[in-house]
Amino acid sequence: MEKQTLLTFEICSEQFAVNVTKVLEVLEQQQITPVPRAPQFILGIINFRGEILPVINTRQKFNVPFEAEDLKHFVIVFETFANNEKQLVAATADAVKDVIEIDISDIKPVPEMGLGYNTAFISGVVRYNERFVLLIEPDQVFSMNDKVAILVAENELK
Repeated sequence: MEKQTLLTFEICSEQFAVNVTKVLEVLEQQQITPVPRAPQFILGIINFRGEILPVINTRQKFNVPFEAEDLKHFVIVFETFANNEKQLVAATADAVKDVIEIDISDIKPVPEMGLGYNTAFISGVVRYNERFVLLIEPDQVFSMNDKVAILVAENELK
């Protein structure tokens, strides 16, 4: 059976996972610098290996309540692609859990229901340790529109 290795993380008690090939690094308690006039879903920017990266507020992206005290978070740096162009994007997570290996055949389609977030973000669902884990697609979550907004925010800094 073909296996897939996933990084699992939590956003507001919901379990998510992403293919480890999309993750460059997990950063703890990263200092985020706010950017004036940035889109609301951008918490600010960080310095990652000499590059300035936008930090996406995943709670807002997934339509989950966000409180100021939620700022104690992890930052996951993703490698995404749009129009055959690589872009690094950082996004918040409340907790980073485990690296797991699953059988690809165990991934089930996401049921159509009134989830509070865009189901295009989710490529499937898998049951792991008696919980459902939603598999996200960073290329979909951080869409071209987001990337354009990020570029506008970066230009504000120059």
